[in-house]
Amino acid sequence: MVFDFFVALFWLFFSTLGFLLMANSGDERFRGLLWTALPWMLPGSLAIVLRRRWFKVAVALQVASYVLPLVVHDAWWGTSSFSLYILIYTACADHGWRTALISIGLLLGSGTLATYFFPADIMGQGSTTATYVTTYVLALTAVFSGRLVHNRRALVEALRTRAQVAEENQQALAAQAVSDERRRIARELHDVVAHHVSVMGVMATGARRVLANDPRRADEALSTIEDTGRTALREMRRLLDVLRTSDEDAAELTPQPGLSGVQSLVDQVREAGLPVRLLIEGPERELDPGVALSVYRIVQEALTNTLKHGGRAKAEVRIKFGEEELQVEVFDDGRGPRLTPPVPGERVGHGLVGMRERISLYGGTLRTGPRPGGGFRVYAKIPVDSPSDGSIS
Repeated sequence: MVFDFFVALFWLFFSTLGFLLMANSGDERFRGLLWTALPWMLPGSLAIVLRRRWFKVAVALQVASYVLPLVVHDAWWGTSSFSLYILIYTACADHGWRTALISIGLLLGSGTLATYFFPADIMGQGSTTATYVTTYVLALTAVFSGRLVHNRRALVEALRTRAQVAEENQQALAAQAVSDERRRIARELHDVVAHHVSVMGVMATGARRVLANDPRRADEALSTIEDTGRTALREMRRLLDVLRTSDEDAAELTPQPGLSGVQSLVDQVREAGLPVRLLIEGPERELDPGVALSVYRIVQEALTNTLKHGGRAKAEVRIKFGEEELQVEVFDDGRGPRLTPPVPGERVGHGLVGMRERISLYGGTLRTGPRPGGGFRVYAKIPVDSPSDGSIS
């Protein structure tokens, strides 16, 4: 707006200077012309100042600079051409075709009608064919200039958006590559730790058998167990460092939720407005902490998806204890997640992928999909050790 203010001031200054020179030329027609012209130059100047922020007001002021002289002087005033071309350029550069066409019609139409019905202007000069041709040629120049700037801005914005999307995709690919590498290293370290723990189990069994008959060999076995345990601990720390992301704390002191937290989770979801029924079948028993945490996360993710996508739905959670497996089923009667592909650039959740990774870590299976009668179903089956199984793998 500051730039437009100086443009309007510049035009007003030189127009005033021209009228002063005309008034001092000695021609009786121009005596006192400045004071007649000044009130009709102000609306055009103000229109230039307001054209970016209040464009409709600017167009109204420009039209008023054509209409009001007809009422006051019974003649038209032709010195607002500069602001006319500025407004036509603004309409084409900053607005769509519809607004531009309506604005150009009002601006050129009001001026053309004024010169047609009132042949002479305030100074007594009439319009000629050359005047019309010049006006419309300059107006077309303003139109083409404005559309050129408009298209260039659209191209720059499209390139900026494309570059931003490409950068986000590149960051996502880099993050995915880091995550894949972390998982690969974690699997290798897991094998190393599992090997050391297996060695410890074998050595502990051997030490127990020879403890009474050969204390020296038992001592050597215990020494090996000690060294192997320290090595396994170091590898476990490396494993945790690999799995820990940069924005996580070095230590997590809050206890991780388990199977006992499912009831609290269901209560929280009920308070959020989703009717949920919890059903536990079979004799409950102590589970491995990792398995219990996986069950909790699966139920949590499934109920969260129902809250997001299910609409006015009801859900049911079933946990069934078997001798060698644990079954977890969460289903609802809502509308389920959408089946259409996501819009490009839209973030897509990784809940199902996370559930599948958790289940595969323990050798289980996961099935997800819509139910025949409506709604969505998540079913997981996880192998668990029987209560009497105490073997070391």
